[in-house]
Amino acid sequence: MSDHAHSLEDIAFSLTLAVVTASPAPLLLLDGQLTVVAASLSFCDVFGLAQAEVVGRPLYDLDAGEWDSPALRLLMDAAVGGQATAEARDIDLKRPRQPVRNLIIQARRLVYLDLEQTRILIGVTDVTEAAADAARQEALVQEHSVLLREVRHRVANSLQIIASVLLQNARKTSSEETRGNLKDAHGRVMAVAALERLLSTSESGVVDVQAYFLNLCRSITASMIADPSRIRLTVEGGHGVVEARVSVSLGLIITELVINALKHAFPGERPGHIEVDYNFHGPNWVLCVRDDGVGMPLTAPARVGMGASIVRALAGQLGAVVETSARHPGTQVSIQHTSIALVHDDPRAARQDIAETPRAEESA
Repeated sequence: MSDHAHSLEDIAFSLTLAVVTASPAPLLLLDGQLTVVAASLSFCDVFGLAQAEVVGRPLYDLDAGEWDSPALRLLMDAAVGGQATAEARDIDLKRPRQPVRNLIIQARRLVYLDLEQTRILIGVTDVTEAAADAARQEALVQEHSVLLREVRHRVANSLQIIASVLLQNARKTSSEETRGNLKDAHGRVMAVAALERLLSTSESGVVDVQAYFLNLCRSITASMIADPSRIRLTVEGGHGVVEARVSVSLGLIITELVINALKHAFPGERPGHIEVDYNFHGPNWVLCVRDDGVGMPLTAPARVGMGASIVRALAGQLGAVVETSARHPGTQVSIQHTSIALVHDDPRAARQDIAETPRAEESA
């Protein structure tokens, strides 16, 4: 090889050493025997080593042999073999009387003109602080989750107490109108209480629809149906989960529709069945409350009651539409959600004019 060629090779190698040494990221340049040829000043600063303690030393002898680990050996074997796809390795650097450092190490064999001289470039990233921050964040999330579940549990207890007071007052009052209003209020409070009780045991912040509806309907049956053998309230479908804020509206809608059916679908001692049916269709869902009662009157009432207004507003907030249809016998009210988004926060949605045929139950 000519002196000129040697000179160019020396210049290229000198430039490589200068680039590695000046790198702001911790770098090591190794030869084929995994001896350190060059180390960046940033590497020495990060690990508290002098360049004289690094350059010319075998990789696995650095820092009194603390760099010798099975994971690093696997990575270096892959790099020396020229595996360009060798994955980075997570290495725990354990040194006496010092905290463990979490490192991510990448290694690549350099491809250049002088293939007889093996060169390995190692990049080191210290993620100790990032890992510690992530652990602290995870601990905070867990702590907040526990506190939130405890708060929900206490809220559920408080709401049940309020619901019991409402029911007691309903039994004491002599006014039929006041008694009905108190019972309605009791049902609405119990709908939220059942949800809070379920969320107090949830780890994910979402609600199992079927479990919630079953608990809700059991509560309605216990507090509002005097003779469960005469009027049955059942739940069908509902296999899946929804966000907590969506479940609040769904629970209140069910409560209002069941209350309406109990008031108007079964006059006198007429027996009957009320069914709550909830089904997912991809991102969309349909909630139906149907009964086998006396059905809708031939002439619809001119006034829409508070229960129907509540259902209309709640459905609007969910981006859903309300449809009421006659059955033989009975009536069915369907809440259909057909858009991708589960919840719309636009207040105009609550004022959406939803096509709905009023029924006798909705005049309450």
